[in-house]
Amino acid sequence: MLSNIFLHHVLDKWFEDEVRPRLRGKATLIRFADDFVMTFETYYDAKRVMDVLGKRFDRFGLELHPEKTRFLDFRPQRHGGTPPDCKAQSFDFLGFSHSWVKSRKGKDVVRQTTAKSRFARSLAAVKGWCRTNRHRSARAQRAWLSAALNGHYAYYGITGNIRRLQEYRHQVLRTWHKWLQRRTRGNPFSWDRFNAFLARHPLPAARIIHRYT
Repeated sequence: MLSNIFLHHVLDKWFEDEVRPRLRGKATLIRFADDFVMTFETYYDAKRVMDVLGKRFDRFGLELHPEKTRFLDFRPQRHGGTPPDCKAQSFDFLGFSHSWVKSRKGKDVVRQTTAKSRFARSLAAVKGWCRTNRHRSARAQRAWLSAALNGHYAYYGITGNIRRLQEYRHQVLRTWHKWLQRRTRGNPFSWDRFNAFLARHPLPAARIIHRYT
């Protein structure tokens, strides 16, 4: 709570009261806890703020994360090319990768998909749990895995991300099969047997929770 109040003074109010009035174009600050993204209409404004942002943080004993801090040209079409100090690519924020794609109607839209790092971290947690709890009953395992999948869908289940959700569920099934198979030595737990098992102990299917147009 205290760090959030501190950043409100250091960043939020500074951006609204001192930065925005001096800009040539539109700008937006999106912050969640200590993660934030700034968007600018013009390269000139973005460059000016980027040059002073580190100094602003340093003044209050803070520093920008060297690996998370990036200066990029995030436009669907880059007329005239990309400035040399900008990287024209996607970026990750709050567990999602953001990139420009063409919609079915041919419009430029921002696609949000599960970030690779978050996908791997979440799957690693599932693998660790399955390994540690491989001797628990199938019912207990199913209950935990179902809760894990539903929690994953609740956060990452947004329009345009169904394939990543399906891939995540597929990897969870592979992991569960692996550890169930290891406890049935001498009686191979084939995929046919596993599918029959899933018919009795199904896991939630991938689904979109948050829809937008």
